[in-house]
Amino acid sequence: MADDLFDLAVIGGGINGAGIARDAAGRGAKVLLLEAGDLAGGTSSASTKLIHGGLRYLEHYEFALVREALSERERLWGIAPHVIWPLRFVLPHAPGLRPRWLLRLGLFLYDHIGGRKRLPATQSIRLVNHPAGAPLKPEFTNGFVYSDCWVDDARMVVLNARDAANRSAEVRTHCPAQKLVREYDHWRIETPQGEFRAKAVANAAGPSVLELLGRAGEDSERRMRLVRGSHIVVPKLFDHPFAYFFQLADGRIFFAIPYEQDFTLIGTTDRDHQGPLTDIHADAEEIAYLCEGASSYFRKPIAPTDVVWSYSGVRPLLDDGSGKPEAATRGYRFELSPEDEGAPILSVFGGKITTYRHLAEEAVDIMASRLPILEGKGWTGTAALPGGDFPIDGAVALRDRIAARYPFLEPGWATRLERCYGTDTFTILGEAGRLEDCGRHFGHGLTEREVHHLMTREWAQSIEDILWRRTKLGLRFSAAEAGALKTWLANSQV
Repeated sequence: MADDLFDLAVIGGGINGAGIARDAAGRGAKVLLLEAGDLAGGTSSASTKLIHGGLRYLEHYEFALVREALSERERLWGIAPHVIWPLRFVLPHAPGLRPRWLLRLGLFLYDHIGGRKRLPATQSIRLVNHPAGAPLKPEFTNGFVYSDCWVDDARMVVLNARDAANRSAEVRTHCPAQKLVREYDHWRIETPQGEFRAKAVANAAGPSVLELLGRAGEDSERRMRLVRGSHIVVPKLFDHPFAYFFQLADGRIFFAIPYEQDFTLIGTTDRDHQGPLTDIHADAEEIAYLCEGASSYFRKPIAPTDVVWSYSGVRPLLDDGSGKPEAATRGYRFELSPEDEGAPILSVFGGKITTYRHLAEEAVDIMASRLPILEGKGWTGTAALPGGDFPIDGAVALRDRIAARYPFLEPGWATRLERCYGTDTFTILGEAGRLEDCGRHFGHGLTEREVHHLMTREWAQSIEDILWRRTKLGLRFSAAEAGALKTWLANSQV
């Protein structure tokens, strides 16, 4: 029986769960990661896709949270320079909203409280003389440029799970934890794929954290606030590499970000979510709100008919009594069951993608008090994630290496592969000398070799897993191309 006893079962395959599984596996624990659907199938693939301190959180006096997040920016960039890269954000001054002195003060704090080393500092700009000013309405004449980072959120989750598996963790997707039973010194976890036993449980179920506690017969005094954030994607609105940070008259902010080479991502909203977690989508009012907000800044109006894709996620925030959803804290807390109850369960409340690594390290440190095998030091801040073993400023050089090694790749394909897989691109494409060597070409650079990798190494099972979470090629695939891929998957022996 000892052979099938895990040290730690992590429940929830979002960014926090995958990060905890990676950290614990790297400290030598026998780890099981259970996810009810696909990895990053919920909130963790529906973010604004930024590694950032959260400039607007300074208005809510969340200085500790901003400092923690800012200190993680360059650390995460360093371990995953293929799926994280720096962006410069243009913040236009909008007359009648926050005064320029307040914006400059906030940006000064933003530059100095988080240990920024590589990212450029804030600059004041005249938009009439700056490339980012051209797409904007003429009334926006002044602004600031500051630094943050972009992240492919869903791939970040998968890479953490992959690294955990590389360190001997067992990862099970489409495997919900239906019931948890404490049998004094261990937990018995009932799932559709059988029963599992673990000395301890990490509850990283995100929006379902309280529901999972209920399945374990536990209770909590904490309460969650589920806040829905919606985003839209439109054909690209500008050709320069800058992103935008915009203010609205209602006090909220939103971003317009270069996305997948040919698109612009706009978001987000903040609304309390009252419906089921199985039905999360951007409603017509939210889409209109984002279109109107963007149209108030860009010369070219944006209408709901321009939207090629929208997505929504529910953020599981701590209910701190804030009046407006956007004011609710993005911080996190832990809750560890009392020692006299037997086998421990640690629940994670809140969090954001930027702080996931530090959150995971803290969680494993806490669990170490009950699981001596976890007493090793944190290690995840310097070890590269799969495919990220190249210099922090080496993305362009790697892209050129990929293009030179595989000259049959059409323009843009090498960029996509570098930003998805980094150095693992060479493992996926192997010795291919022409496109035909990669097996069937499903369109837009997606080949059988890549699909095989996604299915055997990244737990992808459906076309949604492949086209929307692993690659974002759903933005380019026609209905006929997607149907052909679906048919191939149905007949695949992988």
